[in-house]
Amino acid sequence: MSEDFSKKVWLVDVTMGYGHKRTAYSLRSLAFGGKIWHADDYEGQPLNDKKAWLASLRTYEFFSRFQEFPLFGKLVFSFLDKFQRIAPFYPKRDLSKTNFQLQQLVFLIKKGFGKDLIEKLKNQPFPLVTTFFTPALMAQIFNYPGEIYCVICDSDISRTWALLNSSQSRVKFFAPTLRVKERLKLYGVKEENIFVTGYPLPPENIGDEKMEILREDFCSRILNLDPDKIFFKKYRFFFENSLHNLPLTPNHPFTLMFSVGGAGAQKEIGFLMIQSLKKEIETNKIKIILSCGVKKEVKAYFERVIKRMNLTNFLGKNLEILFAEKVEDYFDQFNLALRKTDVLWSKPSELSFYAGLGLPFIIAPPLGSQEEFNRDWLLKMGAGILQENPLYTHEWLFDFLKEGLLLKAAVSGFLEIEKLGFFNIKKVINQNP
Repeated sequence: MSEDFSKKVWLVDVTMGYGHKRTAYSLRSLAFGGKIWHADDYEGQPLNDKKAWLASLRTYEFFSRFQEFPLFGKLVFSFLDKFQRIAPFYPKRDLSKTNFQLQQLVFLIKKGFGKDLIEKLKNQPFPLVTTFFTPALMAQIFNYPGEIYCVICDSDISRTWALLNSSQSRVKFFAPTLRVKERLKLYGVKEENIFVTGYPLPPENIGDEKMEILREDFCSRILNLDPDKIFFKKYRFFFENSLHNLPLTPNHPFTLMFSVGGAGAQKEIGFLMIQSLKKEIETNKIKIILSCGVKKEVKAYFERVIKRMNLTNFLGKNLEILFAEKVEDYFDQFNLALRKTDVLWSKPSELSFYAGLGLPFIIAPPLGSQEEFNRDWLLKMGAGILQENPLYTHEWLFDFLKEGLLLKAAVSGFLEIEKLGFFNIKKVINQNP
């Protein structure tokens, strides 16, 4: 198929943490004019729509941070989470009945919420690809004439994602896991509207479909995760037959990235981790990357922590703060930093799928039902390890390294998690009219 109209899409995301924007950013080369439409913030957006989206974002961030308060915060968060909780998968049964959250959303949309956005996109009805369910529902209700695709960003999902009248819906879903496909079927979605593609990891961390960039980065990471080659023999066949020749030395020091969520939650874990690893930072035993996103207050928090611990001289050396004013610049920096990262530590958000890059994932406590399912999925894949007490990171992290647990998680993630989601999504779009 030639490079033509059908290969370009309207790409739509929302600001709800980083997950939906990060997912769209990996797909940006498919977007018409390279533009990502932000459903919650675009030029000419009606004020009422902007206010509705802003209220939703503030609620999300408030409750994400509120959970950090002892006892009462957790109770309030659990009350909110109840409305978006994912039902147990077993026993398998009909789960197609709409929930309260979806009913309220449909009511708002039928009163005009999102109509302006869909009317603008109708002018050139390219396939519409969104990384959040609300724009897909808007497109369905306002009769968008082109194909409608929804990219799912978690390993399991609530009923809301399957939209209204799921059995008659023409929205097509890109599922990152087989479980998501089976869940959508329980919600009533027709099987022909579900494509198991894997999550769209950033192409700049993959390369082409031969995964040359990923293989190169993984080779160097292996050397840091098994510095004495104690476990090398166990995986020798895999290394020698699936990867390039391993280099003699890694191209970077043993590096751990701690990534704070979009709402700024769990930054205190990073503080405790730095406190625990102070000596290891000072003696060049480890490099730490603190990924702050675009939150200035999170960046300032870590700067204060580093100054208080007399570690300022190590900034730019064994300590790095990853921050940008614009979210697109942050994603660029984040993806580049991952190429020389050996361990990723974060809550089990959409970043769980990044274990597919061969990154062992240290799992921070989940925030919300979908992250609990992501945690369980990481553990089942063998790609994630539950964090121990951050105060004693200097003990358990290096025990994990010495025992081969980090290497095992890296190999499992590389082998078990789909890495070509971007290319699979692109193929599905190109094969449809």
